[in-house]
Amino acid sequence: MPKIDKSIVLIGLMGAGKSNIGRQCARLFDLSFTDSDTAVEDAAGMSIAMIFDLYGEDAFRKLEAKTLRQLLDGTPGIIATGGGAFLNDTTRALIKERGLSVWLKADPATLAARISNIDSRPLLKDRDPEEVLTELAEIRYPVYAEADLCIDTDGLPLADAVKKVKNTLTEYFETGQA
Repeated sequence: MPKIDKSIVLIGLMGAGKSNIGRQCARLFDLSFTDSDTAVEDAAGMSIAMIFDLYGEDAFRKLEAKTLRQLLDGTPGIIATGGGAFLNDTTRALIKERGLSVWLKADPATLAARISNIDSRPLLKDRDPEEVLTELAEIRYPVYAEADLCIDTDGLPLADAVKKVKNTLTEYFETGQA
């Protein structure tokens, strides 16, 4: 097992598998797992949808950045971020300085097929998921490309995606590169 000396921060669009892959990889590497969206909800005492409705996206992004800073200051683990976290310049710089950013990349059609809890996703409210994800991909993929590692999980079943991520991370932490 490689020595992991910094947090692994999973980025990508909703449906990329950040939480599912992150949770399983954390077990395999004997690390803690944190879903930053859940941590933000815990800090706010309300759902992300409610934060968006009551205070707007800017307030959510500020709370998200503060929460990620706290997580990155702690013991190394695996952190799954919300899809927009890496777009914030300050948050992206923080992640790159204190963690290892890993983009879980997949085609928008694949992502749309994976999403089950649409009601809890403010950006999908009353819209076609594949259309929204295609629009988001056009905007976000160029920024996600700044991640330290990009792992394409398109078309992979969860077990295969976990194996691919585990192998890539093992190689990175054993050799300093993937």
